[in-house]
Amino acid sequence: MKPGIPKGTRDFSSTEVAKRNYIFNTIKHSFENFGFQPIETPSFENSETLMGKYGEEGDRLIFKILNSGDYLKKVDENLLADKNSQKVTSKISEKALRYDLTVPFARYVVQHQNEITFPFKRYQIQPVWRADRPQKGRFREFYQCDADVVGSTSLWQEVEFVQLYDTVFSKLGLKGTTIKINNRKILSGIAEVIGASDKLIDFTVALDKLDKIGKDGVVKEMLEKGISAEAIEKVDPLFNFSGSNQDKLASLEAMLQGSEEGLQGVADLRTVVDSVESIGLDSASLELDVTLARGLNYYTGAIYEVAAPEGVKMGSIGGGGRYDDLTGIFGLKDVSGVGISFGLDRIYLVMEELGLFEAVELPKPKVLFLNFDESESLEKVKIIKTLRSNDIKAEMYPDVATSNNQQKKQWKYAINREIEFVVTTVENGTLVVKDMAVGEQTTCSLDELINKVQ
Repeated sequence: MKPGIPKGTRDFSSTEVAKRNYIFNTIKHSFENFGFQPIETPSFENSETLMGKYGEEGDRLIFKILNSGDYLKKVDENLLADKNSQKVTSKISEKALRYDLTVPFARYVVQHQNEITFPFKRYQIQPVWRADRPQKGRFREFYQCDADVVGSTSLWQEVEFVQLYDTVFSKLGLKGTTIKINNRKILSGIAEVIGASDKLIDFTVALDKLDKIGKDGVVKEMLEKGISAEAIEKVDPLFNFSGSNQDKLASLEAMLQGSEEGLQGVADLRTVVDSVESIGLDSASLELDVTLARGLNYYTGAIYEVAAPEGVKMGSIGGGGRYDDLTGIFGLKDVSGVGISFGLDRIYLVMEELGLFEAVELPKPKVLFLNFDESESLEKVKIIKTLRSNDIKAEMYPDVATSNNQQKKQWKYAINREIEFVVTTVENGTLVVKDMAVGEQTTCSLDELINKVQ
């Protein structure tokens, strides 16, 4: 049988890992520079922790884990005969792979609330899993890099997250990204003024797809969900919203005069937009996008989404928002939170496409000891131990060369791995060393080699 991996997953070469680590380290450094602390949570959670938190569509994409042992033994035969997979699943699976990092974080906050100092600023860089249809930039296993603040309702946190996005993408050289922002209160207000408050989720999920399926597709989906043609006509201006952020805020204010919640959303958004415009951004731009909904049930205030620089065909490379009641589902009321996520895998693809990765240096020894004489091997290994204790990467070619061809193979290994210093022989503490950069061979002591390399 030919070996393979599941669809939507990938192997990573040493070079790819090094490039990914470059992105990880840039994001991590920025997180810590902004005062966030790291935590980690398990790769799988109890099913009840995850189910029902992402809406109907999200629930379908959660990978369920079968119970250990004979998981069908306790399932009623009539239930199996009915072939109702949803009912059977709850009997045979009590755990699931995490779908994102936000819901597990909310669970963490509730579980550890007595150990946490609020406001709590945390970051988390771990893989998540979704049973999605694989395509470019969309995988079934991928990393999320999240930063969240819980325990504060201040809009300054929302301003800071715009700055954090700008900082990271500027450091990565991804200039020209667009940070799109909206507020769930505005969407609720629009639903209210058109008389569709009872259809808020259907309204926002459909509106969020505008850039994918166009106006006609959104209208069709809204009609199918029971939103009246009259209501849709009232929101027609949203499909062609244009002008500056200030123009859009003024238009929204006029449209939402009949909704207190909607006007509060406009006021909140104005505070963030005005503050960011006053502070300034390094390379990103901030754009008010009133169609931005992100479809997730738990957002209650600000909503973020980051688009790659123009000309790169890629879905969002970041997103997030405010969730005032997420911890409430786990029993901890009145703890507001706001957070953002970086889509590492999509960021990687965008950087590859734009040629933004510099030459990546893979981990390698600084000094390589060739192995031409078995009698010298033990002494070489002892010297290598001393080099390593001086924080100098060193190794010995493992196999002894017994012919000219095998000696050539060892030299080729040194050249291919771009080793700087090659030691050929060691005798009575004297080392014969070749500086590969200049092609010069010298004789020196161990101390002299350490000084030369350092």
